[in-house]
Amino acid sequence: MTEQKKKRAPKWQKGQSGNPAGRPKGIPNPQARLRKLIDVEAIIAKLQENAIKGNTRAAELLLERALPPLRSVAEPVELPGLSDAATLTAKAECIVSLTAEGKLSPDVATAMLSAIGQLAKATEIDELTRRLEALEKAHGQDN
Repeated sequence: MTEQKKKRAPKWQKGQSGNPAGRPKGIPNPQARLRKLIDVEAIIAKLQENAIKGNTRAAELLLERALPPLRSVAEPVELPGLSDAATLTAKAECIVSLTAEGKLSPDVATAMLSAIGQLAKATEIDELTRRLEALEKAHGQDN
């Protein structure tokens, strides 16, 4: 039902432009010309001057362009009872209870619960693969 598409011959030869009437070589595009006209150092100096005078918008522009946004970094934590939990559900319950007791911050708890969810998916895939291989072996359908 599916047919191979016919290869079309190219409309021009290799090295030949598809748009010979296009922009000639050596002519910069309009954006490049505008960039050359802008005195970036003068603009930054003016923003800095205005920021020092108390213009918060100028300060905000300078800071958001010059410094990367701050991101929270969680310190390693020791979670009592987590290693004793036998199942993924028990581990998740341990994390929730530690968070409710104030021993674990909500953002760290969210990250850990997400990791447990990903681990559960991986475990499920491994289990399904193992079961499928056992069924194929039982029915004599070796790969």
